[in-house]
Amino acid sequence: MRRKIPSTTALISFEAAARHESFTRAAEELSLTQGAICRQIASLEEFLNVELFRRSRRGVKLTEAGLSYSRRVATQLDAVERDTLSVMGQQGTNVIELAVVPTFGTQWLLPRLKDFQHKHPEVTVNLTNRTRPFLFADTDFDAAIYFGDADWSGTESHRLMGENPMPVCSPALLGNQTHLNASEIAELPLLQQTTRPYAWRQWFNLQHLNIPRDMTGPRYELFSMLAQAAMHDMGVALIPPFLIQRELAEKRLVIANPNALSSIKAYYLMIPERKVESASLKAFRDWLVTQAHRYSLEE
Repeated sequence: MRRKIPSTTALISFEAAARHESFTRAAEELSLTQGAICRQIASLEEFLNVELFRRSRRGVKLTEAGLSYSRRVATQLDAVERDTLSVMGQQGTNVIELAVVPTFGTQWLLPRLKDFQHKHPEVTVNLTNRTRPFLFADTDFDAAIYFGDADWSGTESHRLMGENPMPVCSPALLGNQTHLNASEIAELPLLQQTTRPYAWRQWFNLQHLNIPRDMTGPRYELFSMLAQAAMHDMGVALIPPFLIQRELAEKRLVIANPNALSSIKAYYLMIPERKVESASLKAFRDWLVTQAHRYSLEE
């Protein structure tokens, strides 16, 4: 069945004319005549059976339908351009599109990625933030690093490391004390992690405490946000130390209590079953699992 799609030339002409609200300026931008732009817009309106511009002696103005359509067309043309540039830039290389939980990607993976590039210069790894599982079939991702229980349909999982978060805060909040006990922490503002809603409850339970307000407090989606809030004296946060090594080394954050929250969940590399035989993914998988194992031995 033939797709119900206008010509690309008509769409490009319309997007330029809509952006400038001028056929003349659109013609100048696209190195066409004004008459050519008028014909492309007219053919598009005929195709859609919708008036996109109101014409007058003073010029043209988008209709409501034209304004709405122009925004959608601009978004789609931008996406096509990005995809085209991406393909042009990938000639002669093997590319891995990796979805990764943000703070893990920036604080742990990126500082080590140069080693992979040195060992496998023929492979390019692109990183995109994703905090929750998704359907690989609906995306361009080749693999994902996420925190969970490895229950992800249609994938092969490789455990990297646990999380083991600890209560951290700013030195100012700690005051003259070396550490705070669980009861003292319970009196402070508790910073919550959106994707770990029961973290504080689980931590207090391990300390044999039942704190009614253990799920109250401002919520942040990323550990990097939690770290910033804690550094600005906004409260105590449960953060894995390996994600804030620099902040701890520079004393911008301190361990408020050395008791860690253990969990059966962990960071996993997830590869869709249809791509497990990819040579590039195999190389990345082997390198990543080795890096995670080395780090676990150093802890």
